[in-house]
Amino acid sequence: MGMSVTISAAAGNDAEQILKLQYLCYQGEAELYGDYSIEPLTQSLDDLRAELGSGCVLVARLGEEVVGSVRGTVDGAGTAVITGLIVHPRMRRHGLGGRLLAAIEERLAGEWSAKRYRLTTGQRSEVSLRLYRSRGYERTGTERVSRTLTLVVLEKEAVPAPAFVASA
Repeated sequence: MGMSVTISAAAGNDAEQILKLQYLCYQGEAELYGDYSIEPLTQSLDDLRAELGSGCVLVARLGEEVVGSVRGTVDGAGTAVITGLIVHPRMRRHGLGGRLLAAIEERLAGEWSAKRYRLTTGQRSEVSLRLYRSRGYERTGTERVSRTLTLVVLEKEAVPAPAFVASA
């Protein structure tokens, strides 16, 4: 019998597994843009631990192994910035990225009062762009990071949770 993937809040001791997975997952992006100095490949363990303590970080686990992760923070105006959506290469194409994205949106809207979501991805990252568009995100701009890398900025409104109506 196979194990199922569970999604939960990251714990402080998940930082090393997340960082290793991040490094593995962003190799393809670095190759795509010819730039191995992108932030996900240069982030330190201490910086990642600081993120774990300051925002919402979720992990997907297969048994004890972290096979996916996503992070988010919400600013004072209610805009949630979602970053670091990663899925282990062997777990891709099974809907896990979409599950992680839905989970972080739900958590950020419910516990952090997000009113809208914003995320970025590389302009050549077709798989990511397809996922985000399928989840209702629309392109709102671009950010030039380097000579070879331009990020596409995508946003969508948070959908409020339906109000509970008690029946008589």
